[in-house]
Amino acid sequence: MKAIMTGNEAIARGAFEAGVTVASAYPGTPSTEILENFAEYEKVYAEWAPNEKVAFEVASGACISGVRALSTMKHVGLNVAADPFFTMAYTGVNGGFVVVSADDPGMHSSQNEQDNRFYAPHAKVAMMEPSDSQECIDFMKEAYRVSEEFDTLVLFRVTTRISHSKTVVELGERVDVPQKEYKKDVTKYVMSPGHAKVKHPEVEERLEKLRQYSNNCSLNRIEMGDTKIGIITSGIPYQYAREVFGDNASYLKIGFSYPLPDEMIREFAGKVEKLYVIEENDPYLENVVRAMGIECHGKDIIPICGELNPDIIRKAILGEEAKVAYSVDVQPPSRPPVLCPGCPHRGIFFEMSKYKDIVATSDIGCYTLGMIEPLNIGDTVICMGASVSGGIGFQKANDMGGREGQKVFSIIGDSTFFHSGVTGLINSVYNNVPIVTVILDNSITGMTGHQENPGTGKTLQKQPAPIIDMESLVKSIGVKESNMRVVDPYNLKQTRQAVKDAHDSTEPFVIITRQPCALIKDVMKARAGLKCVVNQEKCKKCKVCLKTGCPALKFVDGVITIDESMCNGCEVCKQVCPFDAIEKVGESHE
Repeated sequence: MKAIMTGNEAIARGAFEAGVTVASAYPGTPSTEILENFAEYEKVYAEWAPNEKVAFEVASGACISGVRALSTMKHVGLNVAADPFFTMAYTGVNGGFVVVSADDPGMHSSQNEQDNRFYAPHAKVAMMEPSDSQECIDFMKEAYRVSEEFDTLVLFRVTTRISHSKTVVELGERVDVPQKEYKKDVTKYVMSPGHAKVKHPEVEERLEKLRQYSNNCSLNRIEMGDTKIGIITSGIPYQYAREVFGDNASYLKIGFSYPLPDEMIREFAGKVEKLYVIEENDPYLENVVRAMGIECHGKDIIPICGELNPDIIRKAILGEEAKVAYSVDVQPPSRPPVLCPGCPHRGIFFEMSKYKDIVATSDIGCYTLGMIEPLNIGDTVICMGASVSGGIGFQKANDMGGREGQKVFSIIGDSTFFHSGVTGLINSVYNNVPIVTVILDNSITGMTGHQENPGTGKTLQKQPAPIIDMESLVKSIGVKESNMRVVDPYNLKQTRQAVKDAHDSTEPFVIITRQPCALIKDVMKARAGLKCVVNQEKCKKCKVCLKTGCPALKFVDGVITIDESMCNGCEVCKQVCPFDAIEKVGESHE
């Protein structure tokens, strides 16, 4: 049966058809939908883990036990999982093990543009790169065969355009792979220094076998057309090159990209007049081709930053500008990202914005948008969990340098706190660093599309689960009860007092804001009847309400109004209005 699938849906389908039994991940765009789709199949176990390291280790244990296992993450997530990733490269597998890295050229939803292809040679594991959804299915099946045949972890690298683009696929049946026998073998699975020294030469021997496989497998293929132009490429750039050149060029399409097919590269280079290497971001393929002494064009003409597309390739190689099919004389309005109307984060950010001495070390999540005018809450964003640990460093540097007059507030979401904020808070308490850790608990993993987490009460497969008690967890770390506040961020009076208490504290302090994300479906239904409106007779046009940064508020032609289609009646604007000109209407269905 044929279907139209995104790359992520196809990866999930390929894993299912390959007989994968256990899968674990932490949601991260552009990889999130892989596990969401895989969890819908029968005969599988799928889970959201607190972070990528945990997810990778869960899959590691499953594969050692003898079943086929999968772990998925976005590119920066592999940084979090790098420790076990490198060690599993030494141990090898029992059941097949594939880890998906979804890279994000163009940084559509990421803090960097790192190229994770370099992880494969660094860790010395096999790597595959599909170019469309059908290859996502086919390559996944081959990945598990290669993993078990060569006793290796397989890095399955995709990019945003592969993950989110749709192509036609042919569906197959699931192959039920029985669990392999587990045999205790400490020399294989216990990586003490003595055992690791023995394993390293085995890894090198395995790479030679994989190199031979790479030169003879169907994942790498030569497609001969016009020999004046030869193109070496992989992943989505293959599709772009095909669109530009068609049969007016020859191609070496690389699907098994580590170890690279050196013999095929030499063979192909000898058949074409001029050789181009087309790849996004770093010159991973090009470096190898040049190291082999083969002349080529690559990053000397192809951009190293951002995504590629057919127009960029056409201009770089042929010098031709894109043909515009049609044009319109309209300038689209600028639409920078902002906190949603009714976002529960707005209340505490508004109260924090009143303090000019607050330094806010922020984190990865919707609340990163607090940095935007007019709230301006956010001085740093580095990686998951770095708000707390980075805040500690900022505070200690000020202490050691004698700088006074700054108060550090570390901003982190509930899912991110579970991911990697807990250890930072432990460090704050252990070393008695008087920062304020603000945990924004909106009862969901909001940024990546409302996934469950240890604080939501449900698992990925919609089973009921214990809710991790945030207050008890914080207290168990050692935060004094007198130095903790739990507030409703829609209640500005309560929130204002909490911010003041935290600001004045000389010890580690925690504020937990608790209000569900305004976009959760049940919340939207419950608050659908609530709106705020401006009483124009009372309104003095003072614009204080606009300082909340709510996009539902508008000031047009000297009149302040509230867009009722956007408002959910959170009442933050109502509470800041000094003239009681904003009124609440309707009733809640909560």
